[in-house]
Amino acid sequence: MTEMALNLPESLLDAARKAAARDGTSLDHFLVIALAEKLSALQTEDLLAKRASQADFAQYADVLSRVPDRPPSPGDELPAETPPIRN
Repeated sequence: MTEMALNLPESLLDAARKAAARDGTSLDHFLVIALAEKLSALQTEDLLAKRASQADFAQYADVLSRVPDRPPSPGDELPAETPPIRN
């Protein structure tokens, strides 16, 4: 493993120390895991953007056109405050 010096604002360091203690882990381990989670989120975002760019919206519309137009089953209704879906 490689060591690295890191400059952190005191407030961020204090919050990280508290979070690590709450997690029952060392500050070093907590920061490594936090960085790994952030990198994973960014990689997932890139993957989803790539997959979305390959979408075939005509095929999507064709598949949706085959779904019967009927009310949702009991318990599957959207909450009243749900905004309408844009086409």
